[in-house]
Amino acid sequence: MNYREIRWKQRFQNLEKSLGFLEQAIAIEDPDIIQKAGLIQFFEISFELTWNVMKEYLEEQGFQDIRSPRDTIKKAFETELITNGHIWLQTLQNRNLTSHTYDEETADRVVKEISTIYHPLLREVYNKLKPEL
Repeated sequence: MNYREIRWKQRFQNLEKSLGFLEQAIAIEDPDIIQKAGLIQFFEISFELTWNVMKEYLEEQGFQDIRSPRDTIKKAFETELITNGHIWLQTLQNRNLTSHTYDEETADRVVKEISTIYHPLLREVYNKLKPEL
């Protein structure tokens, strides 16, 4: 096993834990503002880990010059690691906004989007790469 292969597999294990926490947060019925903030934070962590896992996996597959989340998403779409590059790029853009979520109305919208749009995207990558371990 080479360094790159070990690296993405280690990151994958962290992603697995983070997704578990995100899914626990999503399952909370009628969350209060603190729980919503935690859900958003778990999403941010899971998103960061997911794009890093994809980057490390693609590098292990021999792809070079992948430096940013945007580069990673584009290459992952080209190689069919992900199926909806456009939504992933929107997710990246919206993820950058989540750290500036200060009011409850915005938090409610973001929590709904995480549950219905973003979490399934992250889970898709997880499910695709799990058999590779």
